[in-house]
Amino acid sequence: MPLVLEPTLKIGVNTMHRRSEPADGPWRPRIDELAAMVEQVDRCGFDSFWVGDHISMPIPFLDPLQQIAQAAVVSRRLTFGVGVYLLPLRNPAPVAKQVSTLDLMTEGRLIFGVGVGGEFPKEYELAGIPREERGARLSDGIRVLKKLWTGEKVSHDSPFLKFENVDMRPAPWQPGGPPVWCGGRAKPALRRAARIGDGWHSYAITAQMYRDGLAHIRETAEEAGRIHPNFGTGHLLFARVADNYEQGLDEAADHLSTRYNMDMRPATKRYGAIGAPQDVAATIRDFYDAGVRHLTLDIAGVYERRGEQLDRFANEVFPLLKDLR
Repeated sequence: MPLVLEPTLKIGVNTMHRRSEPADGPWRPRIDELAAMVEQVDRCGFDSFWVGDHISMPIPFLDPLQQIAQAAVVSRRLTFGVGVYLLPLRNPAPVAKQVSTLDLMTEGRLIFGVGVGGEFPKEYELAGIPREERGARLSDGIRVLKKLWTGEKVSHDSPFLKFENVDMRPAPWQPGGPPVWCGGRAKPALRRAARIGDGWHSYAITAQMYRDGLAHIRETAEEAGRIHPNFGTGHLLFARVADNYEQGLDEAADHLSTRYNMDMRPATKRYGAIGAPQDVAATIRDFYDAGVRHLTLDIAGVYERRGEQLDRFANEVFPLLKDLR
C-alpha cells in the first residue's frame, strides 16, 4: 500500500479574514482582531489554522502567506496550512522563497496546499496568465518548488520557466520543504496529487466522493511506482453548528451565497456539516471513514459570530469525536 493513513483525526479551522463590506464603510481589519482569532483557535483545541487564497473575488480577501506570518507569532502550537494557494497565478520561484521563509518562521509547522482555482476567471486576467494553462503551470510550479527547496544548485527547463545552476538558501525548516498538498476533485487533479504531490486537499465533495478519489490516487500512485507513507489526506468542509438543521442551513447558505456571488444553498446542503452538534459530528465521522485525517472547518456564517462558532465546536462537537482524536 503506497498510502498509509494516520490513525487520528486532526481538526483545523479556516478562519481566513474575509468578509462582506460593512454598511459603515470599507472593512479594515485591526491587528488585535486578527491576533485574537488565532488565540481563540489555539485555546479551543483546534489542531491547525488554515487560510485560502484569491487575488480577486466578490468580497474582501487578505493574502494567505502574510496572514500565516502574523499568526505564527501568536501561536507556537498550531500547524498552519494554505488551502489552497493558486500557484499558476504566480512565478513559482519567488513563491518558493516566500514559502521557504514561512516554513522557517513557523519552525516547520506548515502545509502548503496548491490548486488551480478558476472559479473567478478575472483572477487569471489580472495576473496575465491564460486560464487554459493553469493545470500545466501548476504541475510545473510544484516541480520548481521542490527543486529550489533542496537548497542545492538546481536547473529547470520548461515552457514556463528556465534557469540554470541556481540555489535558494536558507533551505526550509522541513527537509525538502513543507509538504505540498494538491487541491481539486477532477481526475487530472487526483493524478497530480498521486504523482508529484505529498497529499490531497479536497473541497466541495461528499464523503463518498472523497473515498472514490482516494482510491483513484492510490491506484495511480501504484501504477507510477510511487510509495508515500506520509501522504496527507485533507478536506475543507463547510460547517455550521446551530440549534437545528434549518437554522444552520439558512445561516450557512446565506453567507456562502454572498461569498461566491451565486446561490450556494444546494451546495451547502450537499457538501456541508450543518445542524445540531450530533449531526455535524456524524458528517465529520463519515469523512474520517472515507480517509480524511486532516479536516478543515470552513465555518460559514456572519463574520461577527465566528468566535461563537469556535466555542460551540470546542464545547459541543469535539466531545462527540474524542475517540477519533
